[in-house]
Amino acid sequence: MGKTWYCALLRGIGPGNPNMRNDKLRAVLDGLGFDGVASVLSSGNLVFATDDDASALEDRIQGALQQELGIGGGTIVRSRSELQALVDTDPFSGRKHGRDTYLTATFLKYHQESPESLAELDGANVSLVGYDAAARAVLAVSDHTRSSGPEFMTMLERRFGKDITTRTWLTVHRIVNRFPD
Repeated sequence: MGKTWYCALLRGIGPGNPNMRNDKLRAVLDGLGFDGVASVLSSGNLVFATDDDASALEDRIQGALQQELGIGGGTIVRSRSELQALVDTDPFSGRKHGRDTYLTATFLKYHQESPESLAELDGANVSLVGYDAAARAVLAVSDHTRSSGPEFMTMLERRFGKDITTRTWLTVHRIVNRFPD
């Protein structure tokens, strides 16, 4: 069986920090022996292939980032098939991402047992679209005409802790498109 493609979604990456630039992030994953390491944007999205056990990837990558670059933010890994299946569900059907309306996917490190309990995240500035259990992702639309979004991020952290990372729906599509055919 061939290698599996994954994306490491890194939390708290700021490309202004020299240790958080794509070339250094890629070098860490290259050093771990992963194949085809490539960056998607400059916000901590790295695709790679490996035959390593998926359950150990997050800790292994995070340990290397901490040791080599001093990055302690957090690492969440999803397989190509998990991300493709999420995109294929078309959860934002008919909605458009733009300056005033953000379509987001917040990836959780741990599975959420009862998606019905996410109702408290629905608010005046945020419309909860749902929870995709397979991808462990909370899907939401935030209205940036009334809010800048940090309140929603604070609510997510209060609810799930810091073992989460959020990407726009456009970024999720870019990641899926970055995997080789």
